[in-house]
Amino acid sequence: MASYTDVLEYLSALDYPAGKDDVIREAEREGAPPDVLRALRALPPVNYANGTEVARSAGIEAAPEVSRSQRAAQARDNHPRVSQHLRGI
Repeated sequence: MASYTDVLEYLSALDYPAGKDDVIREAEREGAPPDVLRALRALPPVNYANGTEVARSAGIEAAPEVSRSQRAAQARDNHPRVSQHLRGI
C-alpha cells in the first residue's frame, strides 16, 4: 500500500494547484511504483492545492502508526497549537 511519504516524494516537483491528470502524470514521470499510481488513479477529479491534500484525498493517513483512540485523545486536547512533546510540560 502507498504511504503518505511515498505520495509526497513522487509529487515533490509538481506545481500546485494541480488536477488529477497532472498529479498522475507527474507521479508516472517520477517513476512512482504501481501502488502509488493505483492510489492516485482513484482520486476524485478535482484541483488539489498541495501534496497533503492529494494524499488525504487518496485516503492515505500521515501517521498510520497512531491508533484511532490516540487520534481521538489528540482531538480532545485543548492545546491545539502546542507541539505534542511540549504538552506534558
